[in-house]
Amino acid sequence: MTAPAPRDWVLHVDLDQFLASVELRRHPELVGLPVIVGGSGDPTEPRKVVTCASYEARGFGVHAGMPLRSAARKCPDATFLPSDPAAYDEASDQVMGLLRDLGHPVEVWGWDEAYVGAQVADPMELAERIRTTIAVETGLVCSVGISDNKQRAKVATGFGKPDGVYTLTDANWMEVMGARPVDALWGVGPKTTKKLDSLGITSVRELAHADAELLTATFGPRTGLWLLLLAKGGGDATVSAEPWIPRSRSHVVTFPRDLTERAEMDVAVIDLARQALADVVAQSRIVTRVAVTVRTNTFYTRTKIRKLDRATVDAEVITSTALRVLDLFELDRPIRLLGVRLELAPPT
Repeated sequence: MTAPAPRDWVLHVDLDQFLASVELRRHPELVGLPVIVGGSGDPTEPRKVVTCASYEARGFGVHAGMPLRSAARKCPDATFLPSDPAAYDEASDQVMGLLRDLGHPVEVWGWDEAYVGAQVADPMELAERIRTTIAVETGLVCSVGISDNKQRAKVATGFGKPDGVYTLTDANWMEVMGARPVDALWGVGPKTTKKLDSLGITSVRELAHADAELLTATFGPRTGLWLLLLAKGGGDATVSAEPWIPRSRSHVVTFPRDLTERAEMDVAVIDLARQALADVVAQSRIVTRVAVTVRTNTFYTRTKIRKLDRATVDAEVITSTALRVLDLFELDRPIRLLGVRLELAPPT
């Protein structure tokens, strides 16, 4: 029997419960118990949220983004641990180094996920080698999605979790995905789902067979055709090994108490802008736009942005622009959160 010829594959590697797993590596006595990572590790700390929960904690309904106090009510017996970004950076770098050592292009998408592009005859063998290598060398567990493009590989990983491998191709795409709701597609969020529902489109199969003119008229030509492509299982198949270059730097703060005085808001925005600018300068980059995010005590969240007259790293220009952007908001409610994002010119 002739062996299958090598062909191009995309593998999506996603580290399972990554932050919690890094912590469990340091605290093996907690393995199998509910563990919640976030803030300073104090569940009574106001305005702090869950960064990651172990699968055992998730079984109690705890999830990322949930206030720590709520998590404590749902899972009072959980162990709460402080977030340690330096440790997560180190663990992530170790994993990505191991992936690169396999000799295939690796495109890193964050602490806990990356794409591997490979021309192989047996992608399952490569996926198992990835899982084994990471487990043996780091003690961490990952799931792998296999397909011929990034979008479909990302979806496949969800079916492989936890600690497994799943393959999605043209051969089984509609069988697996057809009856699922449209938000099962990567990148389709609540707003798009609601708008599709208004068109009578609720499933992936219905979207795949939707009229292209209807979709482009509703969502615009680019988004409309992209949705149609996603539903049919298509997507970008290019895995770039180029280093990831940040397009922005940002800092966000959730306040222990809501801010009601404009002077306090100004001080906070100036401080956030300076922190973000320090990151930009350290990377020898230059700022082109300044954005400010405001979240009120009712969780109403909006971001506004302003383009600079010229690209700069002048602190006075950056901070004064941030304050002018803040002026664009109706600050008539107590402010729970503020953020400043500095968008950057491409590196030269």
